[in-house]
Amino acid sequence: MYGMKIGLGRLAGTFATLLTCVLLVMPAAVTAQSYRSGQHVEPAFEGWRPNPDGTFSFMFGYMNENWEEEPSVPVGENNFFSPGEADQGQPTHFLPRRNRFHFEVTVPADWGDRELVWTLNVNGAERKAYATLRQDYLVDNMVIASETGSLGAGTSSPESRANVPPVVTVQGDRVRVARVGEPIKLVTHVWDDGLPKARRESTITSDNLMSRMQRPPSRVTVGKVNGLFLSWNVYRGEGNATFDPPYPKPWEDTRTSANSPWGALWLPPEVPEDGLYEVEVSFDEPGTYVLWARADDGGLYHDGYVTVHVSE
Repeated sequence: MYGMKIGLGRLAGTFATLLTCVLLVMPAAVTAQSYRSGQHVEPAFEGWRPNPDGTFSFMFGYMNENWEEEPSVPVGENNFFSPGEADQGQPTHFLPRRNRFHFEVTVPADWGDRELVWTLNVNGAERKAYATLRQDYLVDNMVIASETGSLGAGTSSPESRANVPPVVTVQGDRVRVARVGEPIKLVTHVWDDGLPKARRESTITSDNLMSRMQRPPSRVTVGKVNGLFLSWNVYRGEGNATFDPPYPKPWEDTRTSANSPWGALWLPPEVPEDGLYEVEVSFDEPGTYVLWARADDGGLYHDGYVTVHVSE
């Protein structure tokens, strides 16, 4: 039985037992490094790329040290850019763990050797990310695919070099209104070139699942399952939003059974024939929310946004 391929249903049935065994033998020093809440968020400068008009885009992400807490930090003294405008379109709602290439800030063609600094203070810990146009921070599509785990570090293929980002288009108005507890529908169209090829069935057996759960990391970058998916999340807003149905996570949830392309058992969802995705979203508090849609093919991504004003 252990040498046979098993479906996701049966695999999920054995997973809890296997995970328990792993946790029993896992050193306390390792488990002590994970936290559910109370930790800081580390802003990250991912790199820069030139734009056709001569300007440059600084690319930022972050590492939320918490596995569960999603801090909200409004733009102001605890979440700001300098020099210049404090608000450069950065998030104010922070998803768990590592979120790479989360947003971009455009700087003028004459930026030169200046630094752009993003400062975050979360749970009493202030951290800064420093962006510059140093040549060793230049990013292209292969760097993005490698850093997010679609490729091994320093590798590429004809397929990966031919890949172009998907295109996400939110249908309808970019500004909506809603009431607390009353869902609204969001319809999103996603186009993709079909690259890289998606994995459509599990090749994991219970034998190699146990092995993968116990072995140390073998790559200097994370591993990611290629395949197109759409995610919706809160980008700005003080309250919580619930999306139905739940979509895959855009953050690096590396737990084996996570609904995340960084989870070992994850499989890409079926792509609608017409490219249209529907989701209902409801809110638990009034306020203004910016919702973030990301289409990701495993290697590259594209983002869309909608603003929702929520009343009682």
